[in-house]
Amino acid sequence: MTETQNAQAVGAAGTTLAKIAGDYLDAYQGRDNSRYHRINTWIRLLGDKVLAEITPDDIDAAMRTLATEPARVYSGRDADDNPIFKKKAGQRSGATLNRYQVALAALFTWAKRQRLVPRGFDSPTRHVEKNTETRGRVRYLSDDERDRLLAACVKSPWPRLYVFVLMALTTGARRGELLGLRWCDIDVARAEAVLNDTKNGDRRVLVLLPQVIAELDRFAPKDAVTSQALVFRSRLRPSQPYATAKAFNEAVEAAGIKNFRFHDCRHCTASYMAQAGASLLEIADTLGHRQLRMVQRYAHLNTDSRRRLMTRVFDGRV
Repeated sequence: MTETQNAQAVGAAGTTLAKIAGDYLDAYQGRDNSRYHRINTWIRLLGDKVLAEITPDDIDAAMRTLATEPARVYSGRDADDNPIFKKKAGQRSGATLNRYQVALAALFTWAKRQRLVPRGFDSPTRHVEKNTETRGRVRYLSDDERDRLLAACVKSPWPRLYVFVLMALTTGARRGELLGLRWCDIDVARAEAVLNDTKNGDRRVLVLLPQVIAELDRFAPKDAVTSQALVFRSRLRPSQPYATAKAFNEAVEAAGIKNFRFHDCRHCTASYMAQAGASLLEIADTLGHRQLRMVQRYAHLNTDSRRRLMTRVFDGRV
């Protein structure tokens, strides 16, 4: 650090979390829609404190407050393109509370890189214990449920619902990733679709099955190779993605399926892969997870595959 940078850090050492957090959000270019909400929550809880003087005890107390508040869920964006979060039943889970802590840790890391804290600053988040996380929900469709859902999608007033759900089930892509897909992102010859706008900011390639390619071909424009049009565009505002919730929920109800959300299509992909013998690494790569612990919940589904492996390994040795 140069003398000038050190002087800047010393000068910024008395700056509040609220001020630095505002600068951080202005500079943030990540894909995580929840980041703004979570950082603003920290502004509410610790905004008046000097960032460099926040202690692990301060964060612990704030985390206890968070744990007593109702959970919130991302529900789109307002007219000014700001994310909207609505309250939902129940309190925040351990996993959700940990994500708040991760967001705060990212703020401290950014502040350190920007020389807004003194040299040798140690982030207090490193000394705050994480919450215990449950294995997580795993709801996937039986073969009969899947067939009923796809049949209901075919009858939907929205003609593209069938291919939308089919892609979700066979690629593991998130709703937002599919809604951000443009025709120029699809390579029919290679049967691939490139996701440039993923949740963690990584570029990911989806493998498209022949059934998916055939369905997409029904809607593809003549200039699909170069078209910037959204694949799942709004009817009234083509530059915006289609509001899929109503059509999907109606199809689920028509299929007589209970307790199934669109995000569970990802669980279907992973569960089917695990049952077919895919490794956790392969599942993580398909879903776009950087860490294997995110797909550990599916490990119990590939018992038969592991049994066959262990039989081969130890055949004749024991």
